[in-house]
Amino acid sequence: MAVKLRTPLSTEDVLRLKAGDVVYLSGEIVTARDSAHRRILSLPKEELPFNPEGAVIYHCGPVVRKTGEGYEIVSAGPTTSARMNRYLDEILGLGVRGIIGKGGMKAEPFRGRAVYFAFTGGAGSLAAKSIKRVKAAHWLDLGIPEALWVLEVEDFPLIVAIDAHGNSLYR
Repeated sequence: MAVKLRTPLSTEDVLRLKAGDVVYLSGEIVTARDSAHRRILSLPKEELPFNPEGAVIYHCGPVVRKTGEGYEIVSAGPTTSARMNRYLDEILGLGVRGIIGKGGMKAEPFRGRAVYFAFTGGAGSLAAKSIKRVKAAHWLDLGIPEALWVLEVEDFPLIVAIDAHGNSLYR
């Protein structure tokens, strides 16, 4: 089944999804890798530069070009998600309802509250075509790949790889 969704995601949105569904996601997503996850979890929720309630986090270290108006995403392929398993339960506990990455994660923490979306590794230029603009860049002191990028996406093509019912395409 193909579904169009817009962020922020509701609990109802994620509970309707099943492993194997194709999703075209629009709205705001944020990138976060290891360093950004650590910083997110070190701050009070109200001090975060994005609203985690219903948010979608993309495990991605984008290739970015500075422009006269700000930034442009050149390529935005996923990074391997498994190394973020150590942060997963706490990140989802903030209200995050979607994670995008490659390679999968532990399925149990998603149960009843979120989904894991897979995006094909090596297709970073395809992902960049769905990114309409960079809304904000935070924590550039961490370096471009590790910074938290707030992106506006339109019809970002994803597969539900782990659903909120415990089903995983990785099993």
